[in-house]
Amino acid sequence: MENFEKTAQTLSSARSLETLETRDSPDKTVRRRKECADCGKRFTTYEYVGTVELMVRKKDGRIERFDLNKIIRVLQKACEKRPVTMEQIHGLAEHVRQDLMLGGKEEVSSQEIGDLVMKYLKKLDRIAYIRFASVYRQFEEPEDFKRVLQKVKK
Repeated sequence: MENFEKTAQTLSSARSLETLETRDSPDKTVRRRKECADCGKRFTTYEYVGTVELMVRKKDGRIERFDLNKIIRVLQKACEKRPVTMEQIHGLAEHVRQDLMLGGKEEVSSQEIGDLVMKYLKKLDRIAYIRFASVYRQFEEPEDFKRVLQKVKK
C-alpha cells in the first residue's frame, strides 16, 4: 500500500503526462495508457461517459423521461402505408434525440420535440408530415390543412 501511495503522489504532482495509447472498449469506456514524463512511470486510466437523463416537460406541466420509442411509435403511425422504411424512422428519431442532446439542456418541452420531428419529417415524406402536423397541431378546420399544404409546397 505504501508503494501505491508514493506512486500516486509522484504521478499527481507530474506536470506532463503523455498518452501512449487510447482504446475504446465495448462497454463504452475509453482506456488510455499514459506515461509520466518526469519519472517515466506508466499507468492506465479508464474514462466513463456520464449521461444525463433528458427530461420532457409536457403541455400540462408534468415532467417525464425522454423516450425515443415514443417518437418512433408516433412516426410509425404518421408513415403508415407510406414508402418509408423502419431504418429511416429510426434515423429520424435518432436525429431528434441528437439535436436535443446537443442543446445541452437537461429539460426540453414536448413542443421542442414536436418541432424537431416536423422539421425532419417534412424532408422525409410530405404526406407523413401532414399527418403528423394534423395531430401535433390539433387541426380542427379544413383551413388548418390548407395552411400546412401551402408550407409543404414550398
